[in-house]
Amino acid sequence: MKVIVVKDYTEMCKRASRIFAAQVTLKPDSVLGLATGSTPVGMYRELVQMFDEGRIDFSQVKTVNLDEYAGLPGDNDQSYRYFMNQNLFDHINIDKANTNVPDGTAADLHAECERYEQVVASMGGVDIQLLGIGNNGHIAFNEPCDEFPEKTHVVDLTQNTIEANARFFQSMDEVPKQAITMGIGTSFGTIPVIALLYVPMCQRLGISLGATTCLIACAAVLGDAGSPASDSTLGPTAGLNADGQHDHIWDTCVPTFLFYNIPLVVAGFIGCMIL
Repeated sequence: MKVIVVKDYTEMCKRASRIFAAQVTLKPDSVLGLATGSTPVGMYRELVQMFDEGRIDFSQVKTVNLDEYAGLPGDNDQSYRYFMNQNLFDHINIDKANTNVPDGTAADLHAECERYEQVVASMGGVDIQLLGIGNNGHIAFNEPCDEFPEKTHVVDLTQNTIEANARFFQSMDEVPKQAITMGIGTSFGTIPVIALLYVPMCQRLGISLGATTCLIACAAVLGDAGSPASDSTLGPTAGLNADGQHDHIWDTCVPTFLFYNIPLVVAGFIGCMIL
């Protein structure tokens, strides 16, 4: 895995958007795997700007999103369908019929998981996947565990994730307790991976959120068998810190990472985005 340290969030978003734009240019009917949360907003903004400037055409593109809260309809402002419409789909020339997000209001959530697997399979899988890394290392809503489900499934959210997402809701009681999420096998497969990791600046591990982000950064780069984030490495890795050294990634939180790995492109976000 190649690790690129860029100077700030803006540069990270520009680089990521160029990679996705190149994918669409090379294959106009690409299937893009997309993620939600605060951090990818900048990348989506860059893609919208490229579209406005006539540099990219989404008319043949199809998309699949990683996950959705159980119980939230698409017009709820905290649903991931709403997020995607607001931040990307409403601003480009994509056919909404070609955009796919799990239906969190389905009467049978397990049947919806099977349907979503079939949707992804019918498109031939995903060409490039954007992923998110939560504050406990979860990818999509795949929480840390001993064995990660391969297929789309219903998951009970951990208290850690519920508390992290409470900031988006009026109260803790309003935070959904379940979600539909693509599994590690569905979201990764054998596709190209880009990992974007935005880590807020901090001086040392012990500083509030900085401690969490640094620890998850270590798991993602160096590997941790219990963390879904480590599953994204899929091979030997190396970590870079802010001054370009290969050691002591835990000593100084770096502002921004871009992980690039072929044949898997994982985009992981820490700090600003809690999925």
